[in-house]
Amino acid sequence: MRTEGSLAHRLTRAIALQAGLITLTAVFGVYLTTVMLEEVLIKQALRQEAAHFWDLRAKDPQFHLPNTANLTGYLLNGDTHNLNAQLRELPLGFHNLPSEMDLSIVYVTAQDGQRLLLLFDARQVGELATYFGLVPLAAVLVLLYLAMWGAYRVSHRMFSPVTWLARKVNELDPQNPDVTAFRSENLPGEADQEVRVLARAISEFAERLDAFVTRERNFTRDASHELRSPLTVIRIAGEMLLIEQELAPKAKNSVLRIQRAVQDMEELTEMFLILARESEQGFSHEPVCINDVVKEELARAELLIEEKPIEIQSNAVCRLVINGSNKVLSVLIGNLLRNAVIYTNEGKIRVYIRKGEIVIEDSGVGIPNQQVTKIFKPFFRGNATRSSGHGVGLTIVKRLSDRFKWPIEIDSTVQVGTRVIVRFPDSHCEALTIDPESGI
Repeated sequence: MRTEGSLAHRLTRAIALQAGLITLTAVFGVYLTTVMLEEVLIKQALRQEAAHFWDLRAKDPQFHLPNTANLTGYLLNGDTHNLNAQLRELPLGFHNLPSEMDLSIVYVTAQDGQRLLLLFDARQVGELATYFGLVPLAAVLVLLYLAMWGAYRVSHRMFSPVTWLARKVNELDPQNPDVTAFRSENLPGEADQEVRVLARAISEFAERLDAFVTRERNFTRDASHELRSPLTVIRIAGEMLLIEQELAPKAKNSVLRIQRAVQDMEELTEMFLILARESEQGFSHEPVCINDVVKEELARAELLIEEKPIEIQSNAVCRLVINGSNKVLSVLIGNLLRNAVIYTNEGKIRVYIRKGEIVIEDSGVGIPNQQVTKIFKPFFRGNATRSSGHGVGLTIVKRLSDRFKWPIEIDSTVQVGTRVIVRFPDSHCEALTIDPESGI
């Protein structure tokens, strides 16, 4: 795993940074040593040499000038026929000479009307400094680099089990976890005790996750049968009762209420089963026309209007097609339309299908600002006297929109109405075969 934030990358970067800092420090140290050698040692030695000469010269006027392999002295009132004219004109103090004069440093002093020039050839000293400075430095750097490389290899071997463990966790399938992947016998040979403890903990978690997935699958299968079957029986029984001609009006209204409650329970059960799935694998993925889904849900929503003076209008600029599940879209759009009908006393409910989104507007009671952030919470109902549901419809809508990455936006004003926008980023528009003003 050689990603930007991996342990191996960070370790390599840290080692390289340390090597660079050591190199820069060493080079700066050599440079500083060279400067100190010239500015401190050589110049201090020339000062002492000049002072020593003048002291001895005062005692013995015939005392010889310094003359060694690296140091040569001249008195300007003495034998200076071999002295360069440029040197004779130098003022007092230290002077660095050009390299073509085969000299490095000149120190000029004066006493009793005489001028002393000490010419020092620092090239050999520089060569010695290079030989005794850079060569040992290079050897030390090589040893340091070898030690750092060895430390890197050891550290890499220490981190490799963690990297292996991270890769296995990343490959873990929540729907079908491999509980054997993290067993001790499958770990790399260099794994230490801490890695083995972590692997054992992950293995135990994978076993619990596998048991959870199994329970969830069993619940989905059992709920599909155990909940749907009695609801189907109640619904059919209600339909049979409605066929009876001699049913009293109050009894008929009670049966109708039972029918609506059964329908709500069936839809609620279906929505819970959808949310029980941990991934999209349980849904069919095929091209779905949102226009057709909206048309079906509008027909169901009209049954809820009853005696209220509400007009439902629809408008589409194209056929909005998305690759997804028809059932999921029905649940999402159906819940939004039912909420619009429930919380609208009179006026209009408009549905717009546009490129990449659908818009549902109503002229209902609206949502207070302090409740806008709460409407997606479970069991929250803005007005309990209006809603016959269980307060989970918008919660399910929000969870579906988050799971399938369909952003939802709600804008509402009290006593004016509510506007809901659901966006479908991966959808595409197809040309309509009918007049868009005539319906969906």
